[in-house]
Amino acid sequence: MIEPLRILQTTPQLTASIPLRVPREEIRHVMGPGLAELKAAVAAQNVAITGPWFTHHFRNPGEVFDFEICLPVATSFAPVGRVKPGQWSAMKIVQTTYHGGFEGLGNAWGEFIGYIKAAGHKTADGLYESYAIGPETSPDPAAWRTVLSKELLEP
Repeated sequence: MIEPLRILQTTPQLTASIPLRVPREEIRHVMGPGLAELKAAVAAQNVAITGPWFTHHFRNPGEVFDFEICLPVATSFAPVGRVKPGQWSAMKIVQTTYHGGFEGLGNAWGEFIGYIKAAGHKTADGLYESYAIGPETSPDPAAWRTVLSKELLEP
């Protein structure tokens, strides 16, 4: 299930990220270790995490996922290994929240994009997923919440 569309204006957000490019079937094998590496790198520099982790897919996913695992952070930091400092730009986005387990995300994205098109919005290639409530918070997938976002191209 997804919630109704929301249109929001974001503000710039400092991030820590690890860029990855993997075949679709490997995504579940790289996400957990990548997130752990990211958290350890910012913790080692005493950088505060300011919100839920998210992924930024540079292109709409196909057979290969070209994306970055990101953490919003309070301050900049020195790059270490694969972990890079960055910033999520201010942008106008269309957003919804998906309720359910990760296996339903593909269908949720399809439904979300259908609603976007039906509303007459045009969006940039790529997408953002923010993991507001997941397995680390609740063992019940029905309680999980993933925020889906796409950048709007219209004024």
